[in-house]
Amino acid sequence: MEIDRANTKPSDLLKKIRAITRAILEDLCNGRSPLIFIDRFRNYCTDVTSRCDCKSDSSKGQEIVGMQRECHVHRLDVMLRVLLIIQKLLQEGRHGSKRDIYYMHPSAFQEQAVVDRAINDICILLQCSRHNLNVVSVAKGLVMGWLRFIEGGRKVDCISSPNNAYPIPVDVEEVKDVVTVADYILVVEKESVFQRLANDEFCNKNRCIVITGRGYPDVPTRRFLRLLTEKLRLPTYCLVDCDPYGFDILTTYKFGSMQMAYDVKFLRVPEIQWLGAFPSDSDKYDLPKQCLFPLTKEDKTRTESMLLRCYLQREVPHWRLELEKLLERGVKFEIEALSVHSLSFLTDEYIPSKIHCGMFI
Repeated sequence: MEIDRANTKPSDLLKKIRAITRAILEDLCNGRSPLIFIDRFRNYCTDVTSRCDCKSDSSKGQEIVGMQRECHVHRLDVMLRVLLIIQKLLQEGRHGSKRDIYYMHPSAFQEQAVVDRAINDICILLQCSRHNLNVVSVAKGLVMGWLRFIEGGRKVDCISSPNNAYPIPVDVEEVKDVVTVADYILVVEKESVFQRLANDEFCNKNRCIVITGRGYPDVPTRRFLRLLTEKLRLPTYCLVDCDPYGFDILTTYKFGSMQMAYDVKFLRVPEIQWLGAFPSDSDKYDLPKQCLFPLTKEDKTRTESMLLRCYLQREVPHWRLELEKLLERGVKFEIEALSVHSLSFLTDEYIPSKIHCGMFI
């Protein structure tokens, strides 16, 4: 599946869709059970010996979807319905969201997750990315700072008001002429931290670009960040809560998600560095006990599971050590806990000192 998805043409995809549906119809007409072979991808495994091949972009086996099992019959039905909708979108040059697709056959699809899975399967079958299918996500991410670009013929000038929030473009392929005078890119986990930086006029005092995915980042946010790192070649830092969910968000930016492992090469940002918050920061910055919360049973289970991910041992063993510290200490804290010193401590002291002194990993 090593192809240039960015240049996948609608006409080529329509040919593939017709070939797939024709093969299924021929099987049915000849009394054969149609079989769909779907490559399986992963961006990590739990082989901590580093002998795995997860770094490869090749598939890790195939899944066969046929009509022998009832669940597969429903899955095939959903896939064909979604294929028909995508075919129409491509033919008419229109775009639709995953939610739009769900509401076209809600009784058949039953839940959004079924549609999401079908879209991922179709991307693998057609060897393309989701945006090539004219299926778009509603971008929830925000950007501000020393950045200017053209989106679909419209000029987006963040530089004129560097502390104002602008929505992340939905169609990243339409982003052109990216210009910046920034020194680095800062990715923050939460909108509340993003707003803290905006209120403190962080981008006026620091020539940077700030992005938030407002929690787990959606596809447009990840693709936009990938575009900026490729075009601008700026140092990129990530600031997340010191808890298992923050760490999982950090790894989603750097290594991609398992759900979209087939497209990880085009979504991950391998250059991103972890700025904080580290488990040791609670001692380093004298956070009172009232700011620390015990890890729940779910937190511990999640952390133990993440420690087994092969890429931590293979590519960022120092991150793995920090995650072990989190488990050993048994406590977590939010980025906002640093406000115990002063409301602007995060923007005036914590972030600038970490970047200037190289306190990131």
